[in-house]
Amino acid sequence: MVSPLLAALVLAAPAQDTVRLVESVPLETNLDHADVPQTADVWLELIRGANEEIVLSHFYAATKAGSVLDEVIAALEDAGERGIRVRFLVAETFRETYPLVPAQLSDMANVEVRWIDYGALAGGGVLHAKYMVVDGRETFLGSPNFDFRAMDQIQELGLHLSSPRFARCALDVFEGDWAAAGGEDAPWQRAARGMAPFSMQLIALQAGAADGTTRVTPAFSPRGHLPDGALWDLPQLIRLIDSAEVSVRAQVLTYDAVGYDREYFPDLEHALRAAAARGVRVQLLVADWGKRRGIVEGLQSLACLENLEVRFVVIPDHSAGFEPFSRVAHAKLLVVDEARAWVGSSNWERSYFTTSRNLGAVLEGRAFGTRLAGWFDCTWASDYAEPVDPGKRYEPRRRR
Repeated sequence: MVSPLLAALVLAAPAQDTVRLVESVPLETNLDHADVPQTADVWLELIRGANEEIVLSHFYAATKAGSVLDEVIAALEDAGERGIRVRFLVAETFRETYPLVPAQLSDMANVEVRWIDYGALAGGGVLHAKYMVVDGRETFLGSPNFDFRAMDQIQELGLHLSSPRFARCALDVFEGDWAAAGGEDAPWQRAARGMAPFSMQLIALQAGAADGTTRVTPAFSPRGHLPDGALWDLPQLIRLIDSAEVSVRAQVLTYDAVGYDREYFPDLEHALRAAAARGVRVQLLVADWGKRRGIVEGLQSLACLENLEVRFVVIPDHSAGFEPFSRVAHAKLLVVDEARAWVGSSNWERSYFTTSRNLGAVLEGRAFGTRLAGWFDCTWASDYAEPVDPGKRYEPRRRR
């Protein structure tokens, strides 16, 4: 149910508001879409076009000499030198593993880095969101980490939204996390005590003149750490799946209804099974990192069901040799009836919704839904997709 606050602020968008798909394609694969811009190109475009402020929130930051990400880091340095304020938020989890890029950024003019411990803040989670907001208008969100591998060695999916209203939603969340990382109250906590005004709204966007109108709703996590509980992404995902009449297409890095705590997470599992039981065609794509014990059994269980197909995405190693934590399908999306969709950063496991910070968006509109369905189908029908065999004993894919 949409909260009164959100319902009261549903507005028709001006024509200049737009949303577009963005992707990263692993080199030496044929998964590229000529009409979809690459992550690095969009990041550079947004950073170089900044006039006032750039904020970034990422799981971690890691580069390699000569990588495309080095250009992005150089662009942030240039932005700081021309007087643009840059704030970069990164997960405390990786302070020891990946300290170099945050340290490099901290030494730049007008660039400030803060580390946030979501384990302490939300009871065991991490800052897992990957997004950027520029000048309070341009927002990028999706699956790519601030990682050289996410530029051209991993399959990623994101959205570039040109809309002050969506940017305001993302900035409200960022400001809360930024404050928490500095030991302060989140802005919405101050607002609850009458210390500052707060607003959040649903928006409608124009997905390009040729694509028709797309309604976009923010979809964030975790519950309990949002300016408005109606923004929580898990109920929105379940509503999407429950609304399916013909088809459900879903792709995530990992799907696991039994987490590390060994407690059953029924929410998405029940929705997918119920959709298949009522005759909806359900297709689930997951990365081959899910071949490991403790996860693969759940996928095999789903693959036994009528109307429910599960496939692994297997991206071969690059000809230059093995690169740890690379050559994997990392996109996160859901498409229902080619009319409603979600793009975000959450894997489909309990902790991503209940204790970790993630950002995404629900998109309603047939033109954009059809476009996302086609993006999904390209991978589903490719040589990289391998049906999950319920009776097979799988060996885990090497990740590091």
